[in-house]
Amino acid sequence: MAAIYLIRHSQASFGSSDYDQLSDVGLRQARVLGDALAARRVRVSRTVCGTMRRHHQTATGCLEAMGRPAAWETDAGWNEYDHEEVIRAFEPRYADPAAMMADLAASAHPRKTFQEMFEKACARWASGSYDGDYRETWSAFRDRVRAALGRVNAVLGKSEAALVFTSGGPIGAVCGALLHLNDDHTLRLSARLANAAITKLVCSDGAIHLSTLNEHGHFEGEHAAMMTYR
Repeated sequence: MAAIYLIRHSQASFGSSDYDQLSDVGLRQARVLGDALAARRVRVSRTVCGTMRRHHQTATGCLEAMGRPAAWETDAGWNEYDHEEVIRAFEPRYADPAAMMADLAASAHPRKTFQEMFEKACARWASGSYDGDYRETWSAFRDRVRAALGRVNAVLGKSEAALVFTSGGPIGAVCGALLHLNDDHTLRLSARLANAAITKLVCSDGAIHLSTLNEHGHFEGEHAAMMTYR
């Protein structure tokens, strides 16, 4: 059977002016991930990345740790949805990032407050009732990711493996479809994927099956302090 390893990017720079940049922890996570994949002796025949910098930086650190060249095919179908647009549509004041950061700073639990707000913003997006407020609807996003998965599967031979460096949203959309989850549970699943975690799909006879979800054992034990979700 062929295998597709969906890899969520390492920790990006949440709360900074440029989210699409790995943090120092994220850069280290990518190398720990690469060490873990090297130990598994994954026979990689294809590497695919979304176009985002955090995807490329994660791929670079991971592949170098695996002893492989930092080279890949780029496919924008694996890009994350525009989370800033999703937030702005829910709370127009947050078109100014400083307004959101000020509100979070005033909260006793900023990360919890952000997560609760973000889940409501995503639920609004996924409802389909406000599609005119978004450049990419939830339905269009899922179709885009489904097409990207199909492109990877179509070129894999038997016993070949592909690494796909992407984000939590696309991985959640793939797994939600394979597990027949509703939109709410799919979005909740996406929010609970660890940085630099591995989700493995197996492909056989034209069908794709979920083998493992959100593997992050490489951030246990000596690397437990590097475990992050955002």
